[in-house]
Amino acid sequence: MKKSTFAVLAFVGLLGTAVSWSSTDNVVKAQPQVRSEVSNQDAKTKTYKVRYGLLDQNGTKILSGSHDVGSFLAENMATGEVFDTYYGGGFQALPQYYEGIPAGTYTFSAMQGQGAWTGYGSVVVTVSDAAVDADGYITVYIPITWAE
Repeated sequence: MKKSTFAVLAFVGLLGTAVSWSSTDNVVKAQPQVRSEVSNQDAKTKTYKVRYGLLDQNGTKILSGSHDVGSFLAENMATGEVFDTYYGGGFQALPQYYEGIPAGTYTFSAMQGQGAWTGYGSVVVTVSDAAVDADGYITVYIPITWAE
């Protein structure tokens, strides 16, 4: 009886070891393929950091202070995809930032804040390496069209 129990246990142990080796080999081989696909995807999609400011009615560029802005928007003109900095809808301190906008041509605009004391226009900007400034951002100034 002891001899047959020992034989059965030895067989189960040998079978378990063989299965675990083959499973580990499959997992190790699969991981590099997944990682290379992800890294190829990341390499294809370069993104840019956008810094938002305002352009007052006199043409002065504003990159500081608190303003009645609900959100800054960037709409890709080719795909219609919208990137939004929504932070709660009230006053926002400038500058505001958005990281991760892919290359392309965008219509940049701002939404009124809760006070609705300021109206904003829009500006079309091509997001590319050529538009990056010395600070590493693409700075976009949204025009103020009216203010109370």
